[in-house]
Amino acid sequence: MTDAAASVWLVVGLGNPGPTYAGHRHNVGYLVTDELATRMGSPFRAHKSGRADVVEGRLGAPGTPGPRVVLARPRCYMNETGGPVKQLAAFYKVPPERIVAVHDELDIPFDTMRVKLGGGDNGHNGLRSMRSSLGTGDFYRVRVGIGRPPGRQDVADFVLSDYSSAERKILPFQVDKAADAVESLITDGLERTQQNFNS
Repeated sequence: MTDAAASVWLVVGLGNPGPTYAGHRHNVGYLVTDELATRMGSPFRAHKSGRADVVEGRLGAPGTPGPRVVLARPRCYMNETGGPVKQLAAFYKVPPERIVAVHDELDIPFDTMRVKLGGGDNGHNGLRSMRSSLGTGDFYRVRVGIGRPPGRQDVADFVLSDYSSAERKILPFQVDKAADAVESLITDGLERTQQNFNS
């Protein structure tokens, strides 16, 4: 087995835990990791750290053993995401350049996305916490667009509110496409993924 095949990727869905937050725009990272867990055929289970739920397996086409992947959903609020991510990265021996953060992005319109490596946190508390705990921002990001709030609605209220009824009809397709982007990033690399998914 090659080093690449033996290496592990850590895919982190950013969100807030519990049913109160489940449908919020800020929790789209959780929805994408749920879809990936379904594709891997395993439910989330508590990690021994007690600070995250994880799924361990492989992603890729059936019959071809793809890269080893750990899906993670931190069990803390968004602004404390970095601690559990750092613990998981140490436990699975994953360097920052094999970490993928899946998160909501205000500056991208709903139903579009961007994939990139590195960058700032753009005011996103989850990314800020990860950058602080990992000591670097050089991890991948699958940025799922939620758009800006309408009118004068406060940004915090907007991200912590449910999708509109019109958006909820499109959301499953957006989540599915974002999961495809994560798979592509891990199996095909950044450049091809950007060509195919950066709308």
